[in-house]
Amino acid sequence: MGFCFHVTHTDGRARAGVLRTLHGEILTPVFMPVGTQATVKAVPPRDLEELGAQIILANTYHLYLRPGDELIARHGGLHRFMSWPRPILTDSGGFQVFSLSEMRKIDDDGVTFKSHLDGSMHRFTPEKSIRIQENLGADVIMCFDECPPPTDREYNAIALARTHAWAVRCREAHTRTDQALFGIAQGGVFRDLREQSAQFLASLDFPGYAIGGLAVGEDKADMFRVISWMDDALPAHKPRYLMGVGEPADLIRAVQRGVDMADCVLPTRLARHGAAFTRNGRINMRNRAYAEDERPIEPECDCYTCRHFSRAYIRHLLQAGEILGLYLMSIHNIAFLLNLMREVRESIIRGCFATFAETWLRRYERAENPMHL
Repeated sequence: MGFCFHVTHTDGRARAGVLRTLHGEILTPVFMPVGTQATVKAVPPRDLEELGAQIILANTYHLYLRPGDELIARHGGLHRFMSWPRPILTDSGGFQVFSLSEMRKIDDDGVTFKSHLDGSMHRFTPEKSIRIQENLGADVIMCFDECPPPTDREYNAIALARTHAWAVRCREAHTRTDQALFGIAQGGVFRDLREQSAQFLASLDFPGYAIGGLAVGEDKADMFRVISWMDDALPAHKPRYLMGVGEPADLIRAVQRGVDMADCVLPTRLARHGAAFTRNGRINMRNRAYAEDERPIEPECDCYTCRHFSRAYIRHLLQAGEILGLYLMSIHNIAFLLNLMREVRESIIRGCFATFAETWLRRYERAENPMHL
């Protein structure tokens, strides 16, 4: 109830669509800023709305530990708690739990893990993940899944069976009709496992599907091969969500392969390290070369940062350790990705996406020594 998705235009494999939720309409393809602990780091909801963010993420694992999903429910759910009126997506907590490595133990029923905050012991099962996400009240929630190392075939086969069993349990545990529960396709870099996952999840008729287990250390070529396989295997009339990808060039190449939604912490993480997106590649704003540079970070950007402040001033803030520097950098990096996806969508609608992508990528990637933080 309250959730539907329609593809309105296609250009090759690229799709433009409309995803409707009770908290608003989302025009796809879309980049979703990540607000891990009910906040996109350093950026107030007011500014996110001004930037045109249509949907943001929050993290089930972190919010369960602090301040607690039941407390958030008592405060009216995430939308009210964090004063964000637009759609929200919550992950299942699975990726964070499985990334704890030595601090967790997996069995077929769920995962027992140690809190990174205080060392206390906790347990997630598919049912508990769904219960937490129902308390949080996001518009889109995710099945609890296992995210294994992408190149270990033997373990991927074991983890896939577990992920599929957990998807069935998540579907059975889900009670809120105002939330859309997405399945997560796994299978590492192995085509038969990925296609098996897509087929099984499609049989459960979820309203949307995520491509999980990528951007976790595999080669870029493997990542894009998997995305292409998923474009062929997942239901064409349902949204496809690529988890954890936020590099501009990767977003464009993902859209080329049928992706509708993507998220990543990259824009704010890079901002905290002094790196800014531009159409000519990333730049390090701490570089002495910008000490007297009167240009904005990106002359073609219309965000608040680029309308009002010079590279020289922002470099000064970063060098001085001023919080305003992190805020202005975060504003710009988020704006850059949101604007990019708007341009991508417009080019799909106009039927010139292939030309747009080729031109944009050539310019962005032509820097001889791009900086990667």
